[in-house]
Amino acid sequence: MNVPRWVTSVCCASVLLLTGCAAKPSYDYTAFKRNGPRSILILPPVNDSTAVGANYSLMSQMTLPLAESGYYVLPVTLVDETFRQNGLNDPTDIAMVPTKKLHEIFGADAALYVHVKQYGTSYQVVSSVTTVTAVAKLVDLRSGELLWEGHASAIDNGQAANVGGIVGMLVAAVVNQIMASTFDRSHDVAGVASVNLLAAGRPGGMLYGPRSPNYQKE
Repeated sequence: MNVPRWVTSVCCASVLLLTGCAAKPSYDYTAFKRNGPRSILILPPVNDSTAVGANYSLMSQMTLPLAESGYYVLPVTLVDETFRQNGLNDPTDIAMVPTKKLHEIFGADAALYVHVKQYGTSYQVVSSVTTVTAVAKLVDLRSGELLWEGHASAIDNGQAANVGGIVGMLVAAVVNQIMASTFDRSHDVAGVASVNLLAAGRPGGMLYGPRSPNYQKE
C-alpha cells in the first residue's frame, strides 16, 4: 500500500515524550531489607481507570522490570489461571485473599498489589496525550507486613510539530488520532510505566533482588 508523502512527513514530525516519576525518595526500607523477598507474586491489578483491559495490559509487562531487578516472578498467566480455577475473576476480590493463603497456594515470599489510576489517550485540537499511571505496594506473604509502596506515570505526548502552519498541525492531529485508534499506544506507554514503577535503582523505588549483582549494594 502506497502511503501519501504528507502522512509520512506528519508522522515523522510527531513529538514523543515518555516521562515518569518514581516513588518518594526518602523511603524507609527497614522492613524490605529485614524480610528480604526473593520471589514475587504479581496479583491482577485493580483497574480504577475507565479503560477496559487496562489492568491486564499493565500486568503483562510488569514481570520484566522485576526479573531484571533480580527477583523470581511467578508466571502471570499461571497465576491468573489458578485464580480463575478457584472462582476468583475479579481483581478486587483477589486483593482481599489473606496473605497467608496466597503464600500457601503459590509459595512466593511477597505479593505485588497494583492499581491502575490512568490509562488512555485524550485529544485536544492539535495534540493527543497518552497517559498511564499506576500505584503499587509490595507485601510480605509470610508476615503480612508492608515492604514497599510507590507510584509512577508514563506520558506519550503526541503533539505534532508545526508543519505547514495551522493546517499542517490539524492534519497531524487527525493522523495521530487515526494511528492511536489503529495501534494501541496506551499498551506501549504502560510498558514504560511498569519500568518506571518497578525497576530497581530509582530513588524511592524497589530494591535490587538476590539475583542481581547489585543486591544489597544500595
